[in-house]
Amino acid sequence: MGKDLWKLQGIRLVMLLTALLTLLQTIVIVLQSVWLAQAVSGLFSGDTLQSQLGHIGGFVSALIARQFLSMLLQKLAYDFAERTGQQFRRALIDQLFALGPRYAMGQGTGNLVTLVREGIAKYRTYLELIIPRMVSNGLTPLFIGIYVLRLDWISAMILGLVFPILIAFMILLGLAAQKQMDRQWATYRVLSNHFVDSLRGLETLRFLGRSRAHAVTIGRTSEQYRKATIGSMRVAFLSSFALDFFTMLSVAFVAVSLGLRLVHGEMLLEPALTILMLAPEFFVPIRSLGADYHATMDGKEAGEEIQRMMQQPIPGQSSNSSIACKESHATFNESYATFNESYATFNESYAAINESHAIFKRSRIVRNESASDNRTWNEASTLMIEAVSIHYGHDSQHSTWQTTNRSEVTSIQADQAPIVHDRYTALTNVSLNWQGYGKIGIIGASGAGKSTLIDLLAGFLVPDEGQAIWRDAHGHSSQLHGQHWRTAAAYIPQHPYIFSGTLRDNIALYEPNATESEVAEAAQCAGLGKLLQSLPQGLNEHVGEGGRMLSGGQEQRVALARALLGQRHVLLLDEPTAHLDIETEYELKQTMLPLFDNKLVLLATHRLHWMTDMDWIIVMEQGQIVEQGTHQGLLEQNGLYCSWINEQWEGSA
Repeated sequence: MGKDLWKLQGIRLVMLLTALLTLLQTIVIVLQSVWLAQAVSGLFSGDTLQSQLGHIGGFVSALIARQFLSMLLQKLAYDFAERTGQQFRRALIDQLFALGPRYAMGQGTGNLVTLVREGIAKYRTYLELIIPRMVSNGLTPLFIGIYVLRLDWISAMILGLVFPILIAFMILLGLAAQKQMDRQWATYRVLSNHFVDSLRGLETLRFLGRSRAHAVTIGRTSEQYRKATIGSMRVAFLSSFALDFFTMLSVAFVAVSLGLRLVHGEMLLEPALTILMLAPEFFVPIRSLGADYHATMDGKEAGEEIQRMMQQPIPGQSSNSSIACKESHATFNESYATFNESYATFNESYAAINESHAIFKRSRIVRNESASDNRTWNEASTLMIEAVSIHYGHDSQHSTWQTTNRSEVTSIQADQAPIVHDRYTALTNVSLNWQGYGKIGIIGASGAGKSTLIDLLAGFLVPDEGQAIWRDAHGHSSQLHGQHWRTAAAYIPQHPYIFSGTLRDNIALYEPNATESEVAEAAQCAGLGKLLQSLPQGLNEHVGEGGRMLSGGQEQRVALARALLGQRHVLLLDEPTAHLDIETEYELKQTMLPLFDNKLVLLATHRLHWMTDMDWIIVMEQGQIVEQGTHQGLLEQNGLYCSWINEQWEGSA
């Protein structure tokens, strides 16, 4: 049993109760054997059945009590495992939302879904089985051995000599099983991610005529998982055989020793029968532990993976305040208010993990409260980015989350998260100061740092150097990763996620209590009027998987409608039209531009035609702001932006 289990909230009380129940069960087992041996020896010596009814009744009562205590032990372990599993799931989801979408992307969707659903269920099973097995393995053989020693020291010596051998053998097999389970779990993660990626890309594979060829890759990945599973089963079967062999051999030695002394009249029948019945009970706990240990190894691996994620440092917090497994559980149970805050954070950020880069669900109450205390963005609000630098590397909190396409920095292998080979500076000395509403364009080539800057503005990243804050009309300053900014800003990613449900549910994702007229108005403003007219059920039409599939432009309009329904005055757009054809992009552009009025809009793109409609333009190259100004002002500077405009003009000519 890992030492991390002692860090779980409530584990000490559970262990104490389990120990008490196990001790009572051990006493009942001894009494059961004693009463049965007395009844058998009495009948063997010629006593009547009526004279042994007391011993027989005691045996039956002990048998019933043993089963009742076993049920209590199972109930106690099950309740604790179920409660801990629920806490683990909530704490893990909170941690994933706190870490942000970059970390989730680096881990893989299939791996995270498998871990949250199946991994926690397996860890719950591991706790349910391993706790009573470990306690009984420590107490039952000890007390049975003491009682056997009281009756016969030779039998106790035989049992005592075999038990350490079994322990040593289990340790050796456990190390082999650990290696096999590590391999199996790693292969299972690869299979999960590969399966999800295959489903997502199936349409593209069919379009390119590569769907059948891709079956070979699926078969190879499945074969690797099959071999890893067979290897684990092989070790488990070997362990079971070894345990059964040594325990049966030990019981046989005890039986032979007792039989020889009975024949020579050196021992009485009653204590010999008692020892013979207690000898198998002496090995029952370790045999059960061996069987359940291999059956729950995948749960232990899942628990360690969960704890590794829970111990990741959260952006904006020091390493000392990162959410470790024990801290999240202790916090959850010690304070119900903390639980409510954690669960509120989960509700606010439900959309983030599904939209890859969407953030923090908010309710209508938050909107009304923020309007009343002026903590929303208005003409007097100020955004201040001062000398911000963000690094990716082994000594940075963002190292594991760097998943951009810089091949010289990051290499992504099939069975693990991205590996950062060296420290890399994503943003260097970036500064921006803006007050009130306006449209700010962020332009640059791929890898220039546009998405990193948008992630900073969205609160997904925290500066390693400098500060990123905003100030409201009353002069109150807040960090961009704080709660007020999250409820004031809306993030529209490049690939919005469309849930399997009605169109209304997808638009009202951030505002589930919105009225039908409010949803319809947001849809009309986002340019979904033609789509609504073409749908037989209008807003109640089922979209997404299992329903009507939307085009890329329609998905972007749904994302825009979500932001409009939330009435947020800060819009952050990261390459919102990069995957659209030029006709669809221009059509969507005409829809979006009027909606940018009376809002602060920060648009990251490499499409230059957007820049003529921007109030301010930021030109980025290699993580730095090399130019900024208005469109006309940058043309007059005759710098990098001007050269891009000229290249585009020459290319179009």
